[in-house]
Amino acid sequence: MHELFTDAPVLFVAIVFLFALLIGSFLNVVIHRLPIMMEREWRAQCAELASTPASDVPGGSERFDLLTPRSRCPSCGTPITALQNVPVISYLFLGGRCASCKTSIPVRYPVVEMMTAVLAALAAWRFGFGFEAFGAVLLTFALIAISVIDIDHQIIPDSISLPLVWIGLSLSLFHPVAGADVLFVDPKTAIVGAMAGYLSLWSVYHLFRMLTGKEGMGYGDFKLLAALGAWLGWQMLPLIILLSALVGACIGIAMIVFRRHDRNIPIPFGPYLAAAGWIAMLCGHEIIDWYLGYMG
Repeated sequence: MHELFTDAPVLFVAIVFLFALLIGSFLNVVIHRLPIMMEREWRAQCAELASTPASDVPGGSERFDLLTPRSRCPSCGTPITALQNVPVISYLFLGGRCASCKTSIPVRYPVVEMMTAVLAALAAWRFGFGFEAFGAVLLTFALIAISVIDIDHQIIPDSISLPLVWIGLSLSLFHPVAGADVLFVDPKTAIVGAMAGYLSLWSVYHLFRMLTGKEGMGYGDFKLLAALGAWLGWQMLPLIILLSALVGACIGIAMIVFRRHDRNIPIPFGPYLAAAGWIAMLCGHEIIDWYLGYMG
């Protein structure tokens, strides 16, 4: 199989694309349900501290996780069949509407599925068949889920960011691997990357709060940059911070100017960190080499 995918990289990329379409459908479930699960857990903890019966907590007695209950239309409650849940194709076949009540289905669902497939395929194409490609695809899935959840709720779940940190540190144990020089950094580089990633934004956060009395970002951003440092090494952190700051500033200014976005309403920083980390994963070394060559 290794020789097959090595000799026919297009086949490997195509298989990753199709597989990522299915994962994209699952990511839609994660994006929708994980924040609800977190809220229910917080409510349950508060109820426990207040000695409130579990039955008094909204939804507290019902099982709700990534697998249960079965996906259904939020408007009419009709369960979604397997044929109606085929990524992208079902949305197009149904005309973007529920098969039962004809309520419009948000276009974000097929967008997330297609974006997951395209970005995963690009990662597979960049690294080729091997351990690095599988690691890059996994990181891509996690960054997409983090980004959309942060856009919706301005939170970055620890249940995604913290495992990313440990996975990145664990991958460093496989360094060196023949032909793998990006995701499989040495353990020292990964550990320093995780520490520097967290402490850099932590320092900016406290300095900003001391000077302005406001919170400029959340602790989830610290953990996300720590995860990227563990995966890519401390050398990539300046590039990630620079790219995320530039993209964030441009989009933030555009939202204020063109969409009349209230500047007092916070804009999530996690998606910019995730995008910058993904770009650094794919071509960070090339960008740094170009910059150093340009500067002489």
